[in-house]
Amino acid sequence: MTDEDTPQSKGGRARADKLTPDDRSRIAADAARARWDGELPSVDFAGTLELGDLKIPCAVLTDGTRVLSETGITNALLGGRSGASRRKKKAAEDAGALLPLFIAPKQLEPFITKELREGPLRPIHYRDGRANVIGYDARILRSVCEVWLSARAAGKLQEQQLDKAQRAEELMRALADVGIVALVDEATGFQQYRARDELQKILAAYISPELLPWTKRFPDTYYEHLHRVRGWKYEPGSNARNAYIGKLTNALIYEQLPDGVLDDLRSKNPRNPETKRRKHTHHQLLTPDVGHPHLDKQILVVTTLLSISDTWEEFSKHFSRKFPPGPDDLFALPAPDK
Repeated sequence: MTDEDTPQSKGGRARADKLTPDDRSRIAADAARARWDGELPSVDFAGTLELGDLKIPCAVLTDGTRVLSETGITNALLGGRSGASRRKKKAAEDAGALLPLFIAPKQLEPFITKELREGPLRPIHYRDGRANVIGYDARILRSVCEVWLSARAAGKLQEQQLDKAQRAEELMRALADVGIVALVDEATGFQQYRARDELQKILAAYISPELLPWTKRFPDTYYEHLHRVRGWKYEPGSNARNAYIGKLTNALIYEQLPDGVLDDLRSKNPRNPETKRRKHTHHQLLTPDVGHPHLDKQILVVTTLLSISDTWEEFSKHFSRKFPPGPDDLFALPAPDK
């Protein structure tokens, strides 16, 4: 029997024959991309995903994709790459079929969905240093384990394959209640970079690079109800710049915007060391498309809660229920009499 007539090569050709024209085009496109190193994403962050006693190399690519190496998944599920596995993979590649070793056995085919074939099972080619590497979307790991466990539950696995299903079960246990993306980010150190990057995106969305002209954003009813629940006399226009009113407004309004926004506003709009006042109002630094709508909504909600409250204590309960846990320091400490 020649190599061309081996069961593995026949199986590879059979799987290739089942490919649709779209599948063949996709495979050809993936292969073409792999030949052009300049077009491939590269590794930004690399690490090792540790799940129990198993270790899988992982990476975050320049395009943000989280990947697990094909070799790592294969070793975790199959316990290494045997000579038979390598021959099977080569036969499949020669036939033009995609056949990741960790899901190659024909007993698994009935349990591999179309969505899995056309989505996470598509290989991802990328550069790691000077080497071309093949990996898979990190989210594939759980799906692959489910395929093995479904085949075992249906009694379709051969005796020598049961230990692979046991490995899949162990991986599923290790992944329980833990997001695979978060695990990869932690293993590569990407989570700290991601947090900084996401904060910058939030600030860019909320904080305008240019100072906007002043317009009235806080309605008189906001200040009127705020004075009423505090038991203070309200004189339109005379108390809006009061220091304690400003402290309340920061806590009730600006601190309810995304974390980091108020800190950035304070940094860009500092107090005058002599007058202790800010040159501009904070809302002049908010963007009109994101910052202002969120601010207006917060003002409306707080004004509504104030309007249905007879006392500061009652308002405190309403506010803390709507925005837990609430600014306890303001609610607990007595305010200056006015």
